[in-house]
Amino acid sequence: MFDLKSLSELEEFDNHKLVTFVFDKESGLQGFIAIHRGNGKHPSFGATRLWDYNSEESALRDALRLSRTMSYKAAIAGLKYGGAKAALLKNGHINRDKLLKSYAERVNFLSGHFVTGTDVGISDTDVKKMRRRSKFFVGVKTNPARYTGLGVYFALQACLKERFGDETMLDKSIAIQGLGKTGSELLKLVYQESSKIYVTDLNKDTLRNIKKLFPKVIIVSPDKIHFLKADVFSPCALYHTINKANVEELQFKIICGSANNQLESDSLADELYRMKILYAPDFVVNAGGLISVVDEYEYGNFRVKRVVKRVEVIKTNIKKIIRKSKRTGRSTDKIARELAEKTFQSYDK
Repeated sequence: MFDLKSLSELEEFDNHKLVTFVFDKESGLQGFIAIHRGNGKHPSFGATRLWDYNSEESALRDALRLSRTMSYKAAIAGLKYGGAKAALLKNGHINRDKLLKSYAERVNFLSGHFVTGTDVGISDTDVKKMRRRSKFFVGVKTNPARYTGLGVYFALQACLKERFGDETMLDKSIAIQGLGKTGSELLKLVYQESSKIYVTDLNKDTLRNIKKLFPKVIIVSPDKIHFLKADVFSPCALYHTINKANVEELQFKIICGSANNQLESDSLADELYRMKILYAPDFVVNAGGLISVVDEYEYGNFRVKRVVKRVEVIKTNIKKIIRKSKRTGRSTDKIARELAEKTFQSYDK
C-alpha cells in the first residue's frame, strides 16, 4: 500500500483541502476522494471514476490531478464551487451493487462538502442507484456527456472563427481521438458539417458501431491519429495525449477536445503557441458537463434552454482567452490558468 506520509511530496498535491481514503473489504471498495478547493459556503464538485488502476498510488495521483483540474474548470466557467474528484480502483474482486452502496454511504460522511456524479467506469444507472442513498449525487436529470460535447462544439466554433474567419466545419477536417460519451456527442454535432472526419478508439466494438451509425467516418489506428494532417484535433480520451514525444509531429491548426489534462506538461502549451497551433485549454472546453450538473443541483430540475444558455459561456471564455493571448504574446493555457487561479485562490481570503 502507498505510504500516505509521502502524500505532500507528490507533484500532483497542491495543498488540497481534503484527501480521504475510502475502503470496504466486503464490496471491494477502495479508492480516494480529493477536494482541491472550495469557498466554505458551497460544496466542491467532481465526478467519480472507477478504473483499472495499477496501484493505489496511481488512483491517488489521478484524484489529486483531476480535482485540481475541476477547480480550474469551475472557476473559469464562473461557478461558485470548488473542485474535487474521486478515483476508485476496479482491480480485483468487486461486488458492484455493494460497492455502489458502500461508496454512497461514505460520500454522505462528507456532509455535502463533496458533490459527485458519473465519469469513466460509472454509468448513469450507477449514479441513479447511489442517488437513492445519497442526495449528493447529481446527473440524474441531465445528461452531462451531452453538454460536455456541446461545450466542445461551442469552443470549436470560437477557434474556427479565429483561424478561418467563420465558425463552421464546412470544408474542414477533424480527427477525434476517443469515441466514448463525449467523443461520440461531438461526432454527432460535426458529422453533417465536416468534409472529412477521422476517428479512433481502443475499443474495436465501439468503432464498428460508430461506422454503422456514421458511415462516412474514416477509422485510423490509435497510434496514427496524432500524425494526421487535419484542421482540427479533438482529444476525447484519457490524459497526456499531447506529450514531448509527439508534439513536434503535430500538423493540426486547432486542438480542441474534451479530455482532461491533455498536455503532459504545462510547457507544451508554449510549444504549441510557438508552432502556431491554436490550443483551446481543456478545462475551459470541457466544462459543459459540470455546468449542467451544477444547474441541476441549483434548480432541482432540468430545462434544456437554460442549460444551453449557460454552456454558451464556454464560447465567450475561449474568445476572451484568445484575444488576451494575442495581445500579450502568451499561450492560451497560461491566460486561462491565471484567470481561474485568481478566482479560486480568493476562496482562502
